[in-house]
Amino acid sequence: QVQLVESGGGLVQPGDSLRLSCTASGVNIFSINLMGWYRQAPGNQREVVATITAGGVKNYTDSVKGRFTISRDTTKNTVYLQMNSLKPEDTAVYYCNGASARYGVHWGQGTQVTVSS
Repeated sequence: QVQLVESGGGLVQPGDSLRLSCTASGVNIFSINLMGWYRQAPGNQREVVATITAGGVKNYTDSVKGRFTISRDTTKNTVYLQMNSLKPEDTAVYYCNGASARYGVHWGQGTQVTVSS
């Protein structure tokens, strides 16, 4: 059974940094075609933030380019989202997602990120 567990959220001030972690169990992250981070702010639809393919190709939504970095550590079966220069508009619940033809689509439970002075 595939499970994704996020951690690392919290309350920070504008300009601060946070690193989110998504640890997979039941599957090797190399077996998942596409892993990504999504976020959902109150009243908004869930949106993609960053994705990484099994081959290591990374993509980012325009609003986080140059500030956020997605990466993975296969020894820990974990995908990370390093978030720098955080802004109040980055406030949201962040979700980890894994999608593959073999294992289907899986979501983590979400972790709250709040950016406020």
